[in-house]
Order: sequence, then structure tokens, then C-alpha cells
Amino acid sequence: MSDNKPTAFAAEGAAAASSAPGTGNGAAGAASGAAAKQPAAPQQNPAFKAMGLPRFRLPSRNWMIFLSVTGSFASAVIYDKWQTRRIKQKWSDVVSHLAEEPLPTHNMPRSLTIYLTAPPGDGLRSAREHFHNYVKPVLVSAAMDWDVVEGRKEGDVRFKTAERIRRKRKRAGEGEPVPEEELEKQYMLEAMREKNGTIAYQGLGGDLVIGRHTWKEYVKGLHEGWIGPADAPKQPEAESGASGEEATKHVPGQPSLGDAAVKATANVVEANTPAATEIPDPEQKEKSQSEDKAEDTTENKEQEEKPKPRNPFPYISPSEYPAASLSPATPETIGPSTAVRFPHILGFRNTPIRLYRFLTRRRLADDVGREVAAAVLASNYRPYATAMSANEDSATGAENSVLEQTQVLAHEERNWWKTVRQPRKEHEEGTWIEDMVLDERLASRMRKFELTSEVEERAQRIGQGIEKVVKRTDEES
Repeated sequence: MSDNKPTAFAAEGAAAASSAPGTGNGAAGAASGAAAKQPAAPQQNPAFKAMGLPRFRLPSRNWMIFLSVTGSFASAVIYDKWQTRRIKQKWSDVVSHLAEEPLPTHNMPRSLTIYLTAPPGDGLRSAREHFHNYVKPVLVSAAMDWDVVEGRKEGDVRFKTAERIRRKRKRAGEGEPVPEEELEKQYMLEAMREKNGTIAYQGLGGDLVIGRHTWKEYVKGLHEGWIGPADAPKQPEAESGASGEEATKHVPGQPSLGDAAVKATANVVEANTPAATEIPDPEQKEKSQSEDKAEDTTENKEQEEKPKPRNPFPYISPSEYPAASLSPATPETIGPSTAVRFPHILGFRNTPIRLYRFLTRRRLADDVGREVAAAVLASNYRPYATAMSANEDSATGAENSVLEQTQVLAHEERNWWKTVRQPRKEHEEGTWIEDMVLDERLASRMRKFELTSEVEERAQRIGQGIEKVVKRTDEES
């Protein structure tokens, strides 16, 4: 038994030794199989390799998301700018033939009146930028002259429009005579034109109104100018007499003229009388002086706290339109006029709307260019008709027939800043939040510019590139 044990152990050792090399060969075979299954790296482009450029690879997932979002937004902005530029050029080409028409050197060109005011809740800069971006290119292309009536605050355009009309009426002989300074200026201007042989344009002019808020002031100014009085209404004598009596009437507890006279005489007597045995108390002196100073400061504050209105209030209220008489100098055709869109919205919560409008400015350029081209060409104009407006008091959603002027750009009021709808103070106007009131006699004389179907078709051909507009150079002219 003892002789067989070493033999068995030797056999087991030999078996283990024989199995060890087999295990090593299996691991090596598995590694070589995995290496064989792994795909080989793609070969680099020989041209790029020769230039020393690295092998290009696709970016990671996060980079792909970032590049796709920024690339999409950038492409949308670039496409909109390109289309906006094309549309501006289209409407400029539609009216460019007017600039090539011969004009005598002593004749003045046709002129348009541009009415422009700061939008609600913002300054005048945004309105000017809107004019320079969308309106001015078409006017310049047609070599059109224009006169701008600007307003920085609510009521400026209303007052300036009415004042221009009142001056025309005074020159025609209505109301009080024109001041001598204005007559001298007018005479000097006419004399200079007559000396130079300058002839004013005798054709049709026109008004171009930018924005709903400006349109409301423009219409109210027309009514105030042609229906209201030519001179500022004077204050009734009864009110002035009552105000004088109130000024002279003594109010208990308030100083009056009699009190001042008594106080002055008392001061004179005290100064001339010899010193009494009693010594005046300095504390009472200081107290009386402080009371006098307090009364003076309160009176000054009351005067300063009453702010003056920016412009004179309207000479006539809308409720007085039917009873007032129309000026005999009123022309048969007022205008013609046209209103231009001016979308303007503020507020952080309106950022999606503002972003959408920023990416679709080509549509705004098309609408504005069409209206401006209609005013520049002046080939067709029509009376304002009636429009349908929703009746807010009706539960069935019925519509009322109203004058078209009241619904011009009415959708812009929904985007006005909320502070515009707050109640006005005593010295402020409320033209923007008031309902538009029109007189039938004046509304029937207003006209609106419109494009003809031939001009619309020509603009479409120019936009598609079918019709080319050849501009003459300085050498050819």
C-alpha cells in the first residue's frame, strides 16, 4: 500500500501539468477571437491626410442638440432677412418709375404728410425705426417728398392736426385774424417763391398714418379742426367774475388783504413806540416766524402740485359734433389717407409672440409696402365704407354695421401696454382709450388709397422675377 501512494500522487500531478497548457491555449484563443470580431478603424481620406487634417468624427449627442437648435434659429433669421430685403425691393421697384419722370426745375414735387407718434408705453424711437425700416425705402425709391407730424405723448398729433386745419381756416377769413408774425412769414415765403418762379404742386397730396393710436388722434384732430371753432373758446365772464369774488372773499382761518394791512400797521406802530417794560419772549417770536414759513410753503406746494396739461384740450367735444356747423372752407375730399400697421407689444410674458413676429417680419414688410405704394402711386382711392363690428352687449354674437374708419387697425389695441387703460388724471388726455366718434358730414368726405388690380399683378410679376425693372444710370439720363 505504501508503494502505491507515491505512484498515484505522481499520476495526478502529471494530469494537472498536462491540463495547464490546455487552459492557457483556450484563453489565448478567446482573445484572438474578440480581436477578430472588432471592426477595423476606417481609413482616413488620403487627401485630408496629406494636408495634415485630423480624421473627422460626428459630434456627441449634446453637441448635436445644441448645433441643431442654434442652426435652425440662425437659418430662420437669415431666411427672413433675405425675404424682407426682397419684398422691400419689390415695392420699391413698383414705384421707381415715378423718380424717372421729368420735373421742371421750378416746380415743387408731390408731398405726403406722415403722422407718427410714440406707441403706448414706449418712446418715439421705436416709431421712428419702424418708419425708417419699412416706409422710407419706398418713398425714397419714388423720389417722394414728405412732411412729418410727430408726437411724443398722447394728444400731440391731435393738437397739431387740428392746429394746421385752424390755420388754413384763418387764412380763408374765419375767426380772428392771423397774427402779424405769421403773416410776415407767409408773405416772405410767397415773395421768395414768386421771385424764384417756384410753382407749388397742384395735384393730390395725401396722409400716411402709422399705427392705430396715431389714427385715433388723426381722426379726432380732423373733426376738431373742421367742425370745432377756429379760435380757442374763451372763458365765460360769469366764471371769471365768480373766480374774482372767490379770490377777494375772506375765508376764515386764511390770511386776507385786511389782515395783511392790519399786520403791517401794527408792525409800524411797534417799531415807532418805545420799548415797554415787558421784554418780548424769543420763543414766541420763533414760533410765529415758523408758522409764517409753514403757511408760505403750503401755498407754494399747492401751486406746484397742479400740473399743466401738455396741450390745450379739444375745442369741441364729440357730443357736440351734431350741433356744430361744418366749416365753409372744408374741402369736398379730405385726404386721401391710409393707415399703416405698427405692431408693438411689450412684456416678458409676451416673449413668444415677439419672437414669432421677429422671425416673420417679411409679412409686415409686405403689408406696409403695399399701403405705402398705394399712397405714393395715388392711382386709385375710394370713400370709406361700412364695416361689421361685434356687438359686445349681444349674447348671440350679433354684429353691428359701423363706419369703416372706426375699425381701421382695431386689432392693435389688444397688444397695447396695460397702463394705457388706466384712468387718466385731470391734466391728461384719453384719446387712445376713448371710443371713436365720427360725424357723418366729415366721414363721408374722407377717402382711402387703394392699389388697382393691374398694380397688384405687376408687383407679383416683379416679386417672382418675371418682370425686370431696369433703372437708368446718370450717364443715360
